[in-house]
Amino acid sequence: MLQPLGVGHVVLKVRDLDRSLAFYRDLLGFRVSSEMSNVMIFLSATGESHHDLGLLRVGDSAPSPLPNSIGLYHVAIQLADWDAVKRAHALLSERGLLRGSADHGVTRSLYTADPDGNEIELYCDAPRSEWEGRVQEAMTVRPLDLD
Repeated sequence: MLQPLGVGHVVLKVRDLDRSLAFYRDLLGFRVSSEMSNVMIFLSATGESHHDLGLLRVGDSAPSPLPNSIGLYHVAIQLADWDAVKRAHALLSERGLLRGSADHGVTRSLYTADPDGNEIELYCDAPRSEWEGRVQEAMTVRPLDLD
């Protein structure tokens, strides 16, 4: 059996690199680490890694995936803490980009979508004392109380 260390990066297929870059860099705060001549852009969340996210241009005529087809459901992006989630909530709400929110017991999560409809979860972990050693029973879906 292999021993994974974690998920290294995610590459998303997008129609328009400039439009997607505006979302991931200018709204979500990722930093460009490298580009490949209008084909791919590589982004880093903190600069600690060569890239956490890749955007691959597939062109304006690329079809969207079917809602119930096999494939990626969402990408989860961890924020620093509860205050960062509340700031993200205000920003997404102000721009009409908030699709939902949930208290998952182990995380406090917001949901949005990039310009191509890829679902993005923005979250912070719940305090470890609320779930450590009992993830199975702690993991849930409840309304998120932002107060």
